[in-house]
Amino acid sequence: MSLLTNKVAVVTGGNSGIGYATAQELKNKGAKVVITGRDSDRVESAARELGVTGIVADVSDVSAIDSLVAKVAAQYDKVDILFVNAGIFQPAPVGQISEAMFDHQMGINFKGAVFTIEKFLPILNDGASIINLSSVNAYTGMPNTAVYAASKAALNSYTRTAATELAPRKIRVNAVNPGPVATPIFGKTGMEEAQLNGFAEAMQNRVPLKRFGTPEDIAKLVAFLASDDALFITGGEYNIDGGININPLLA
Repeated sequence: MSLLTNKVAVVTGGNSGIGYATAQELKNKGAKVVITGRDSDRVESAARELGVTGIVADVSDVSAIDSLVAKVAAQYDKVDILFVNAGIFQPAPVGQISEAMFDHQMGINFKGAVFTIEKFLPILNDGASIINLSSVNAYTGMPNTAVYAASKAALNSYTRTAATELAPRKIRVNAVNPGPVATPIFGKTGMEEAQLNGFAEAMQNRVPLKRFGTPEDIAKLVAFLASDDALFITGGEYNIDGGININPLLA
């Protein structure tokens, strides 16, 4: 029997990258999967390819999350797995951080994550699993990532407190901290192709395993944390980074 048979899983930002791969992994393990995203065409296309339910929702808009929860509840009643994956990466050096960039990045990466959980809590089954997608950037001090890193550090802190408070319901809350992963998020930074290639090469050289992670690498860890094999795991952060966190990111 598959590990997640008849479990209902919601994956925010599930139309590409880590979210897409995780939706596929959860489905392969028997879960009934709902993916969300902001772009209706991409959500519809991904849902069709995966054979899952797709719902358009912008997690930076709390009213949109309310609508999302209502639609999920109407179709599935309760939820067993919530993968809070939606996020953006917008690099900028200290001294050139705009208020709009700060609000946009924090609005999706932190506020969006917090209110996704807040709004889903009433329809989460006791014993459910929440997995938050964070980043090793929360700890690296990598240049040009101050706001992004702060949003992920905040999410990790929230994860620990939420795990404590939700323990009476046996709801487990964990964070996954990927290192560099080959996903479309880097193509949305506004960096020129040459800059992106240089950034990628420099990053890969710092990874002890000498490769970027794949979305499938992350998906397998998320699926484990979602399963009953991880019933005694909560409040944790799990680095999945090819060893970059034990090797200085920049010499």
